[in-house]
Amino acid sequence: MKAFLLPTLIAASLAAAPAASQEAARAWSLDTGGDFSAFLDCMEAQQRTIISAHRGGPTPGLPENSIEAMDALLHAAPAIMEVDVAQSSDGVLFLLHDDRLDRTTSGTGVAAEREWADLAELRLRDAAGWTTPYRIPTLEAALAWAKGRTALQIDFKRSTSYEDTIALIRAQDMADSVILIAYSLDAARRLHALAPDMLISLSMDDASALSEAAEAGIPTESIVAFTGTRLPRPDVYASLDEADVEVIFGTLGRGNSIDNRIADFGMDERYAELGEAGVDIIATDRPRAAAAALQEAGRLADENTCGVARR
Repeated sequence: MKAFLLPTLIAASLAAAPAASQEAARAWSLDTGGDFSAFLDCMEAQQRTIISAHRGGPTPGLPENSIEAMDALLHAAPAIMEVDVAQSSDGVLFLLHDDRLDRTTSGTGVAAEREWADLAELRLRDAAGWTTPYRIPTLEAALAWAKGRTALQIDFKRSTSYEDTIALIRAQDMADSVILIAYSLDAARRLHALAPDMLISLSMDDASALSEAAEAGIPTESIVAFTGTRLPRPDVYASLDEADVEVIFGTLGRGNSIDNRIADFGMDERYAELGEAGVDIIATDRPRAAAAALQEAGRLADENTCGVARR
């Protein structure tokens, strides 16, 4: 098994780097002001594009779905965090993407079949396979960390109870700082019935899907439209904007993803072009590069923009 000495040194150097200046040591924070929808409207009115860091924005030595990776990212750029929520056999909610433990932790087997006491002893692995000093965080710990710092997009794994997750979000007073991800209209209907005060990310190919959502009892003001990961659609973005629905577009993914194409061809300016085309939230595996491109184009939030600050 690979030791965690190297990633520890990498993570330490990443943490130490911002200390070069007092300004760089300050972390970004996003305050929705108690109304996430109004926060998104404000960002759109200011022509600012929001970064959503896929799996919390992992970097070498800082594994995906870890509080440490998310905290490091907020020292680099303002962003919201997409995280994956699983549930142990004894009901504890925690952050992990895969059904199995093998790729991202020091353990093996199906995560949902293990009790939390066992899972809590495991170490997280980074993308290179190095075992780090970091442990699987509970959703409770992630919500407590995020409160006052950022918002979370919640991706439910198959083992995860909607009811338990929503109850924990409420217990942590984070209902106004989450987006619940639904991959189907039925899932969105269930989530809205359980949490009518929380935003829902619902996949939409075109604006006509809003009518289907309305027929299902999901009001437009509760929806953020996820418009895929392959083909930018400015015409769809314009239609959704007319309906006052914010747009998420994903550049993330493996293989021939837009993130990978942008990186391969050195075209980071494409992130800013997506914002100019009407994308309000870019879900990306390259949050730092996307943020830098948006800043260069004047589309990244500054301090005191719609509740964005540094502290």
